[in-house]
Order: sequence, then C-alpha cells, then structure tokens
Amino acid sequence: MWSTSIFLLLMIFWPGNNVIRWVGARIEISRQEKQIREYNRQIRQMDERIRMLTSDRDTLEKFAREQFNFAEPGDDVYIIGD
Repeated sequence: MWSTSIFLLLMIFWPGNNVIRWVGARIEISRQEKQIREYNRQIRQMDERIRMLTSDRDTLEKFAREQFNFAEPGDDVYIIGD
C-alpha cells in the first residue's frame, strides 16, 4: 500500500512529470475549444449578414443609410452624435 502511494505521489509531483503537463494542456485545449465555438458563431452571424446584404436591396439600403449616412435625394438626414 505504501509503495502504491509513493508511486502515485512521484507520478504527480516529480519534476517534468507528464501528468501535470497533461492537466495543463487539457485546460488550455478546453479554453481554445470554447474560443473556436465563439469564432464559429461569429462567422455564422457574419455569413448571414453578408447573405442578407447581397440578396435583399432593402437590407443593403438600410445598412448603407445607418453605417455611411447615405441618403436619397430629397431625404432629410439627422445625425445624432454619441
């Protein structure tokens, strides 16, 4: 029993041990997988936005008006500062 306990302690705390590195790597992998999921979500949103802007003239016109203050002749434009 003592030999098993000593062996386990050596495996966990011995310098350069793979168990500690493995746990650290697993935590880092989990963090990066979460970041990948977030990036994929953002990509899907951007793809949908691009699809709407390229297929729907009304959406494109609204985007141009909001982002670039575009107006058609005869429109009254009011710009409210931040």
